[in-house]
Amino acid sequence: MMIDKEELVEKIEKTKLERIQDLEDSYEKRIYLDGGNVLIVGYNQEEKSERADPEEETVRSFYWFWELRNSQWDLLFENKDKSFNFCESDVGGWSDDDRVEDVVGDLAEEDVCKWSEQDWIEDISEDIADEVIGWLRSID
Repeated sequence: MMIDKEELVEKIEKTKLERIQDLEDSYEKRIYLDGGNVLIVGYNQEEKSERADPEEETVRSFYWFWELRNSQWDLLFENKDKSFNFCESDVGGWSDDDRVEDVVGDLAEEDVCKWSEQDWIEDISEDIADEVIGWLRSID
């Protein structure tokens, strides 16, 4: 029996992310499905825009990916199109958590990493589940 969407969404949201060995800013979670298939959901750091001035903002962008592998670890399907992302930023010694705009004043709009536009796992889990269920149906 194939996993239903609600159960898959819950597993996507609740399974713990683990750091990928040897990669500083890559994390993934492995969700074991029926039939020996494994869904891997994770994120990688895309780029780091650093300024020479330590008072300037440093932005780290991360992109979500997901892939389906079989029990022999063969890649069956993947989505690495970078349509979902989030970022972190620091300005001087201040991070997003310190409300950067309040601390350092106006920054150029395109340089500010806005938390309100972030794609967190809870925001994208249904999209991931829909695509993965389509993949699973195609191999049944």
